[in-house]
Amino acid sequence: MKQVLKRVIKKSLKATIGWPKDKPDPIEHFRRNGMKVGANFHMLEGCIIDDSHYWLIDIGDNVTLAPRVHLLAHDASTKMHLNYTKIKNVSIGNKVFIGAGSIVMPGVRIGDNVIIGAGSVVTRDVQPNSVYAGNPAKFICGMDDYLAKEKARMTADNTFGEEYTLRQAVGADKKAHMQRVLAKDGVGFVI
Repeated sequence: MKQVLKRVIKKSLKATIGWPKDKPDPIEHFRRNGMKVGANFHMLEGCIIDDSHYWLIDIGDNVTLAPRVHLLAHDASTKMHLNYTKIKNVSIGNKVFIGAGSIVMPGVRIGDNVIIGAGSVVTRDVQPNSVYAGNPAKFICGMDDYLAKEKARMTADNTFGEEYTLRQAVGADKKAHMQRVLAKDGVGFVI
């Protein structure tokens, strides 16, 4: 089952980012072109990684890019006037989650153990063990504080197992149950 799921995800990724079906895994393509990519890297649909400068991007272990994240290592704003494009390294540490629709600009270093909120524009370095969000992205809180706050919100009623996911073909009854709980509690947590 796990292998089937991996094949489906890879096929979906290739289709979403316009990757030819006869080409190998996009992550292997990134590596062959000089990008450093750690273990357990997950890139969801619609992500754009600066393909003209893969070798300037370094991604650590256990990193997830949510849908439509952009990683940029170049800034062509100087091209028209100076005939040169500005380039900078991009470094993403270990255990990093970058939320949907976020943009990481050239020259940014994101430390280990970080969450970037959806829709953020990351223009400056991000300190380790922290949560950042906004445009431009700003420090929200430390990772320990964030996780403690979210853990305190978890109850037996608003936590849902894998049977509540599409991976396990969630049924109408479980969907309705989840909707009722969220209507009452306002938040839930699914595995």
